[in-house]
Amino acid sequence: MKNAFYGGALALQFLTRLPVPIACPWTPKTRRWAIRAYPLVGLLLGSLLTLLALLLQNAPTPIAALALLSLWVGLSGGLHLDGVMDLADALGSNQPLARRWEIMKDPLIGSFGILALLFLLAWKGVLLWALLQYDAPLWWLVVLPALGRWGGAMLLVFTPCAQQTGLAWAWKQSLGLRDVLLALVPLLLLALFWPGIMAMCLATGLFVVASRWALMTLFQGINGDMVGATIEGGELWLMGLMLSWWWYAMASPPGM
Repeated sequence: MKNAFYGGALALQFLTRLPVPIACPWTPKTRRWAIRAYPLVGLLLGSLLTLLALLLQNAPTPIAALALLSLWVGLSGGLHLDGVMDLADALGSNQPLARRWEIMKDPLIGSFGILALLFLLAWKGVLLWALLQYDAPLWWLVVLPALGRWGGAMLLVFTPCAQQTGLAWAWKQSLGLRDVLLALVPLLLLALFWPGIMAMCLATGLFVVASRWALMTLFQGINGDMVGATIEGGELWLMGLMLSWWWYAMASPPGM
């Protein structure tokens, strides 16, 4: 239980800007429990976002969407956005593999990284706006950050690291299939109340499979930035699917 507690605290410290004033030991057991707690941290973030959405029910939809997006980025500290920008700069360079990895490690952000950040936030904000405008049930907002982080954990466990150094490599040494399955348990329990979560779990798995194939093809392995980019991309993918389902499956959604 002690390792589980420290693992949960470690996941909170790593994935959020929430104050967790605890010195957590960095051991294989705490790292395993931290990965298992990734979806729980996502559920916490999603619950805070849903609470804000409920408080802003009577606010203009664009204002509510922008407030939710701001809180979303603020709670995570933009951790995964950095991975998106680094990956975009490397892909946009059209350079050989070795040079792409050098660009990934460069602390400076290039034009492709800035464009990727702008378009990602723009699409996320517009999808939030549309889902709020169409009165989509808010359970999706509770579970979506959890699914994104579960997807990141899957990618880390099932994809080889390109280099035997770095944070992703250190985490990966302690992980296995069991950790991915245990991380999924809270989402499966929620699926008893919201069966649509099962479809979203499947969609997350498909996105991770596609991401793994693309990253192995283009980079021959992953690093921590790619895990973060997969989390952000997975969230955007699920938001698009949610809007498509709600828009086309439900009768006569209100006009925007």
